[in-house]
Amino acid sequence: MNEADIQVTLSGVVSFLILIIAISSIWRGIKVVPQSEEYTIERFGKYTKTLNAGLNFIVPFLDQISRRISILERQLPEFTISVITKDNVEVKLKATVFYRVVDAAKSVYRIQDVDLAIDTEATSIVRSAAGRLDLDDLQSSRESMNEEIGENLQKKASEWGLMITSTAITDVLIDEQTKEAQRQQLNAEREKRASIAAAEGSKRSVELAADAVLYEADKKAEAIRITADAEAYAVTVKAGADAEQTRLVAQAIADNGQPAVDYEIMKRQVQAMSEVAAADNAKTVILPTNITQTLGAFTTVLETLGKK
Repeated sequence: MNEADIQVTLSGVVSFLILIIAISSIWRGIKVVPQSEEYTIERFGKYTKTLNAGLNFIVPFLDQISRRISILERQLPEFTISVITKDNVEVKLKATVFYRVVDAAKSVYRIQDVDLAIDTEATSIVRSAAGRLDLDDLQSSRESMNEEIGENLQKKASEWGLMITSTAITDVLIDEQTKEAQRQQLNAEREKRASIAAAEGSKRSVELAADAVLYEADKKAEAIRITADAEAYAVTVKAGADAEQTRLVAQAIADNGQPAVDYEIMKRQVQAMSEVAAADNAKTVILPTNITQTLGAFTTVLETLGKK
């Protein structure tokens, strides 16, 4: 092999090596990031940028992928927290936290163990929140506690490039002595409500009975008033009639003199005898001997009045 052939061979090898290096550089400079991940890039050990999902380009041989970060939502393993409530009852709360990475660089370079950091911070926040509540409020205020825990935890998680999507108090664990005390309290509360209900029923019964008596009294009073009004009206009418009769008699006396007086006396005598005769217990009626004279005088008076 002569020198020219050697040069041709070397040239071919060099060209092939250059082609290999070029292909390798292009391959190393192109990065395709999956939708659920982000890549952090370092150059000479220093962070330079973050590659988002899709096609990305880096400087080959200089830029290196330091971490592949999943941006999917994650859930911390359920953890148990021992807390003391405001009324000095020790309970255990089971909780969990959901979060996702929104800043890959902060999650890599600001904190070493993300799950442990969130667990520690959440434990402190839960204890603080539960310590301000009574046991009854703690069991009935999980939703408000979850919101409070999420808001306070997010303030710290933002420094680590995380977003707290949800927090949940999954269970409240109480010892048997506390449960028994709660049962006794519940029974006492039920008995109290039953006593109050019975007292309210008795009170209502008394009120209804009193209302009935008052209503009856009102009706009786109204009946008495109506009767009194009727009697007063009858007295008024009778008094008016008597007054009219008296006026007429007085007028007759003024017009006719003594005959009118005699007429009124005899008329009353005749009415009296009629009433005696019409009585149910009157079996025998004895008339005075001068009854004929009385009737005759009555007739004479009538004739005299008729003439006048």
